[in-house]
Amino acid sequence: MTTETYIPGSPVAWEIRADFCPSYIRCELAERKPVRALPPPPPAGPAITISYQTGSGEHEVARRLAGILQAGESNGAAHWRVFDGQLIERVLMEQRLPKAWAKRMPEDSRGYVEDMLDELFGLRPPSWVIVPQIAKTVLKLAQAGRVILVGRGTNFITAHLPNVLRVRLTAPLPERIARVQKLNHLSQNEAARLVATRDRGRARYMKAHFHARSDNESLYHLVINTAEIPCQMAAQLIAETARESLGDRV
Repeated sequence: MTTETYIPGSPVAWEIRADFCPSYIRCELAERKPVRALPPPPPAGPAITISYQTGSGEHEVARRLAGILQAGESNGAAHWRVFDGQLIERVLMEQRLPKAWAKRMPEDSRGYVEDMLDELFGLRPPSWVIVPQIAKTVLKLAQAGRVILVGRGTNFITAHLPNVLRVRLTAPLPERIARVQKLNHLSQNEAARLVATRDRGRARYMKAHFHARSDNESLYHLVINTAEIPCQMAAQLIAETARESLGDRV
């Protein structure tokens, strides 16, 4: 039996007895198997985010854009999907939460007390829970690719991803009010109030959760005024820009 005994001042700090740890020695002497390397993740597919002013035609542009991009795909390629209001529904589904809660989650910031009360009464998750889950879902969708992500700060969430084209839609206020009035069958005053409310809410949401302003045009690859460029042309322009900037991904 081999032993090494501790001697004060010597470099041997502990008594080591070979017969105390046979399993350790057998493990050390055994032939070590090489560690199998994990396969690299698949390359990220193309993705597009659309930031917008209320009433700038975001829903129509996203829908037309998906159709144009899908028409250019080869057979067997994954379909392009639009995540607009469906983005919140997707987050709730992944968290196994009621879909009905989506109606209580406008693109706006909420006070701490309101969040606490909503959570207490089971009306909706608090912002500090749901916003990180939105970001997690957005990144997962952007990595998978062939998605058009509308609103909810998706341009900020994906800012570091090279596979994402970031677009901003704008239009003068009178044109935006007229579009909202027509789409929602509202009076002009009702449409004006709705546009103002949603614009303010979206600005609060971006400031509260991303400490940024959506109207900073330097954040985007492409900014389109839909009062000057109709929705169909805007969608075609975005598709062409995506093919140019994202290269082989599209």
